[in-house]
Amino acid sequence: MSREQRGPNEKLGAVLALAGISNAGLARRVNDLGAQRGLTLRYDKTSVARWVSKGMVPQGAAPHLIAAAIGQKLGRPVPLHEIGLADADPAPEVGLAFPRDVGQAVKSATELYRLDLAGRRAGAGGIWQSLAGSFAVSAYATPASRWLITPADSSVAREVNPSEGPGAPIKVGHSDVRKLREAAEDARRWDSKYGGGDWRSSMVPECLRVEAAPLLLGSYSDDVGRSLFGAAAELTRLAGWMAFDTGQQEAAQRYYIQALRLARAAADVPLGGYVLASMSLQATYRGFGDEGVDLAQAALERNRGLATARTMSFFRLVEARAHARAGDAQAAGTALKAAEGWLERSRPGDSDPTWLGFYGYDRFAADAAECYRDLKAPRQVRRFTEQALSKPTEEFVRSHGLRLVVSAVAELESGNLDAACEQGVRAVEVAGRISSARTTEYVKDLLHRLEPYGDEPRVVELRERARPLLMAPAG
Repeated sequence: MSREQRGPNEKLGAVLALAGISNAGLARRVNDLGAQRGLTLRYDKTSVARWVSKGMVPQGAAPHLIAAAIGQKLGRPVPLHEIGLADADPAPEVGLAFPRDVGQAVKSATELYRLDLAGRRAGAGGIWQSLAGSFAVSAYATPASRWLITPADSSVAREVNPSEGPGAPIKVGHSDVRKLREAAEDARRWDSKYGGGDWRSSMVPECLRVEAAPLLLGSYSDDVGRSLFGAAAELTRLAGWMAFDTGQQEAAQRYYIQALRLARAAADVPLGGYVLASMSLQATYRGFGDEGVDLAQAALERNRGLATARTMSFFRLVEARAHARAGDAQAAGTALKAAEGWLERSRPGDSDPTWLGFYGYDRFAADAAECYRDLKAPRQVRRFTEQALSKPTEEFVRSHGLRLVVSAVAELESGNLDAACEQGVRAVEVAGRISSARTTEYVKDLLHRLEPYGDEPRVVELRERARPLLMAPAG
């Protein structure tokens, strides 16, 4: 349905012409984006003609899907006001800003926390559904450049005037910050073991809204504030990682941007690098290898002489992933060699950050295998996958499942159909125990590669085993 006509929407018409999208093409894109979020939309070229020539405004999530569809074609975010739909149901571009001012940074982050809860409770009409498909890698350009120029704020001390809001302002102490860090540690364990879509992991956005937001809006000294911003940054990055794992790319992007801004307020350069590495992995996963390289190198550049050897190893490994996705075998090999060298220099007594507890030789081997998978070098994939799977653990169940799929792909490309199906069956068993859209996508990719062998009994059996997984609701 649409609202009453109000005259031609010249802005929408102009942007459609700029993007080179026909009326029928826009309708198709909007319907497809809606389907990705479980919406059944039946717009056609006549619908778009009414939006443009008569200025009719579609209801619900449609205006935001229109902006997202055009943004995908242009390769950048498209705000509603640019296409003449700013008076549609409000879904602000929350979380995309990287404010220079600390006070504005607090406002930007806490607005995002509040809006996420509204999205979860609103069901099909929630904010993340409205923003479906609005991920744009270009949105990372300003945050990355501002962080590189100024990775730390001069002061973050905050005194709240009681008149600024209802109730007495919170006086934040180190004990409050410790609780946030404990929540982050618990969330990391649940996420690794059960996936980002598990209900225990999904409590992170609630923790940000209920626990972190009031603290950020409270009063604190510079010392306590730095620690508070660091803890909030860790939790916000985790929320982004979990959204990424469940396929909510647009939500993940906004969390990552706010996490990077909070890390800057914390003056925690290694943590900021970790957020940039997470951004890089998302960009790489979405097929933007060159941008993934830029983000990983931004993490590296500011951490030279600051981060521990193991931290630098991880950043170089993420860089290698991006080079491999971009098809640059030489650069990927150089980055992998550097990552291994940094890892060899690390020592048990090093002051590694707690958030890096997942990273060791098995994770290095797993990502190296994925690099060589992208570079179509199955022999190297097999070698590194064997190392990655040598120490299966119940602590990192999702990682184990992903490694099994990569192993299956390597066996298939080496001509070992039996071994590929065997590893595939094991991967499906693991994937069925967790809630991870990313793991499901890996399984789907394996099944797609097996299509030429679709009549083989082993492939038929694997497909049948995977059917419940593929039919389950996403996330």
